[in-house]
Amino acid sequence: MAEIDSLKQALAVSPDNVPLLLMLGNAHMASFQIEEARQVFTHLLKVDPSNAEAKTCLARLLDVSGKSSEAILRIEQVCQETPNYAPAWILRATLALNEGEATLAREYFDKAVLIDPKTKDKELLKRIEQGGGRKGPGTRIQSSGDQVGVYLDPDSDDDDIFEAFDVDDDDSDLELEFASRPDTNFAKVGGMESVKEDIRMKILYPMQNEELFKAYGKTVGGGVLLYGPPGCGKTLISRATAGEIDATFISVGLHQILDMYIGQSEGKLHDIFELARRNAPTVLFFDEVDALAADRKDLRGSAGRTLVNQFLSEMDGTEAHNEGVLVLGATNAPWHLDSAFLRPGRFDRLIFVPPPDEPAKEEIIKIMAQGKPVTDLDMGGLAKKMKDFSGADIKAVFDQAIEESLGQAMKSGKIVPVTNKQLLNAVKNVKPSTKKWFDSAKNYALYANQSGFYDDVLTYLGLTK
Repeated sequence: MAEIDSLKQALAVSPDNVPLLLMLGNAHMASFQIEEARQVFTHLLKVDPSNAEAKTCLARLLDVSGKSSEAILRIEQVCQETPNYAPAWILRATLALNEGEATLAREYFDKAVLIDPKTKDKELLKRIEQGGGRKGPGTRIQSSGDQVGVYLDPDSDDDDIFEAFDVDDDDSDLELEFASRPDTNFAKVGGMESVKEDIRMKILYPMQNEELFKAYGKTVGGGVLLYGPPGCGKTLISRATAGEIDATFISVGLHQILDMYIGQSEGKLHDIFELARRNAPTVLFFDEVDALAADRKDLRGSAGRTLVNQFLSEMDGTEAHNEGVLVLGATNAPWHLDSAFLRPGRFDRLIFVPPPDEPAKEEIIKIMAQGKPVTDLDMGGLAKKMKDFSGADIKAVFDQAIEESLGQAMKSGKIVPVTNKQLLNAVKNVKPSTKKWFDSAKNYALYANQSGFYDDVLTYLGLTK
């Protein structure tokens, strides 16, 4: 109740604040105050008629109130209007299961998970499977606006079905979401000019001059390894690279590969490469790639060695040609990769992604301040105080300052601006996370750099071997 009272006080100052309305509506729902929650979400939709979360919550309230038929109609409409909103598909799966439609429930559940893996509800999945809902026989690509998602389509018999994803009921879910044309490019990434130029020379120009390269017997694609301290934008620059060349972007996480059953991880990795080949030109991005490409000398079990061997085989293109497939790997620890990955034809191009320079920091500060009540902001002054700060560290500075102002706002019931002084104080409390990384990197760059892979680190640190 204290939380609800505080939210009401804040809304008295800003009655049409959508995030506050969502918080209040969800707080009423958590307290089983059905009518109060309905009133809040109804008002929210007058302010923001297209808000998918509010519409989904209203459908859930209808179901709780015993109006399941109306709830089903409402949630179907949400799924049609906002097909990439995963929670709506989860609710639709729940309602379908309640109606005894386990097969439909499984289809809706799989769509939700493929849109956003974080929505996976193991308890709901267990109930669906107990009701007879099993994974469908194939997958296909479905486009919606500028987004493309991979989802299960058990009833489809058209030519778009990918046999590579035809898996048995006992197989683990292969969860992928990728954008066919990312809305991010270099113009929308602040700073990092040296990294952008490096990517242009090693990636963009070859892919933009494909015919010229073919004349010299060179294929387009290959592997590039991005390395550097955590939180410095390796994932962002990868997505921006795909946007620059107008390519499909497939981002793969560790949880989408590893499987407890022997042989399953290798099969999933192969399926992902096959998907990339079918949709070329493709940027296939592996985050924390050192976990999948670890040095085989450090792997005691045969399962880990087999997965590394499969990865090497896929990058070599022995299973199929990888022309038009650019494999980008990001890692904080390139020295943990198996040396075989750094040979020609694999991750033979390394790009160092350092902490943002001052212009980049100013751009990040500007982005962090957008849409927030920040006053007397001195971006240049703040940037100068943030030596060795990563983008993640800058976000931590804003989080601390905002929490301080938000605490005061909750007590007074009024919006309390975030000041430049608060941000400067937060800078003093946040320790740059990159320093520990450079301590380790310096040792490798000085004493384990026979091939010159880490020369950029030495240059950044102002050291000579």
